[in-house]
Amino acid sequence: MTNVPVALGDRSYDVRIEAGILARAGEALAPFDKGRRWVIVTDENVLPHLATLQASLGPSDAIVLKPGEGTKSWGQLEALLDRLLELGVERSDHIIALGGGVIGDLVGFATSILKRGCSFVQVPTTLLAQVDSSVGGKTAINTRAGKNLVGAFHQPSVVLIDPRVLDTLPARDLRAGYAEVVKYGLIDDFAFFEWCEANAAALMAGDPAAREHAIAHSVGAKARIVAADERETTGTRALLNLGHTFGHALEAEAGFSDKLLHGEGVAAGMALAFGFSAARGICPGQDAERVAAHLAAVGLPNGLKAAGITASGARLVEHMLHDKKMSAGTLPFLLARGIGQTYLDKTVDLAEVAEFLDTQPR
Repeated sequence: MTNVPVALGDRSYDVRIEAGILARAGEALAPFDKGRRWVIVTDENVLPHLATLQASLGPSDAIVLKPGEGTKSWGQLEALLDRLLELGVERSDHIIALGGGVIGDLVGFATSILKRGCSFVQVPTTLLAQVDSSVGGKTAINTRAGKNLVGAFHQPSVVLIDPRVLDTLPARDLRAGYAEVVKYGLIDDFAFFEWCEANAAALMAGDPAAREHAIAHSVGAKARIVAADERETTGTRALLNLGHTFGHALEAEAGFSDKLLHGEGVAAGMALAFGFSAARGICPGQDAERVAAHLAAVGLPNGLKAAGITASGARLVEHMLHDKKMSAGTLPFLLARGIGQTYLDKTVDLAEVAEFLDTQPR
């Protein structure tokens, strides 16, 4: 077992990474057992894992939601809160979020406002959730204006990661999650990017050692950044948004649907961020090409054409205007001086971004 601490003072918690921990969740969660029925929130895609979890926990109630980004909505949030209240959830209870990023985000936000704050546990079942969204306390729902615009910082009490659950994950979802793995190398860890280039195929093929290393390294990197800047006040945590400003605009254009998964949007967004950096003369062109080639090699979109986006640069920039990072009319961008050399740039003119996007193949 690998244990990664997230050091946040009296809100610190552990991320436990262990093959088979789902079947031993009752033991792992014993410190949080209040002698009441557990409440688990999950989705229809995760029912086999739900059965494993319930067998380990004992008496429990399950709330099963529809899968997909559409579940992160006002309507589903209201319905979930009503159901939790019907079940008599108390503030001292720990609600279990069993699923991918959608379930984790929704449950995290619901528990942050239910009875002015309840506790919850993250049990992520997708690679993307395991290496990114389950750690760090960002919770949110989507609105008509954009993605993750209504939410709260609400840390889990513990995160349980079982790499074996990835064996049942569809290949497309696995690839989408990989985008968040390689992101850590692109941010500030060139050696890890090289590891990704050498081991991505093994990870995708199901090699246990490759998967556990990728998860543990990614979680360790995120825990370090979150501990240093939990609420993005210093700019350090903003580095985790590499590819997201471009990517969220692509997702918005795709209607936040299965046409473009979040990880696919991030992958295309990272390629665009490196391409834009190269176009501005601050990143070697060969680095941008290397990033794009690696993303394509693992089956991820590496630009507008591969992501199926035909909209104009002006339209995509219009989506960016709703980005929650917008401040005083300026949108910070994560750009790169090279692989492993990401930095925050607050001087980017959105007209320049639109012009760059118009040059990209469609």
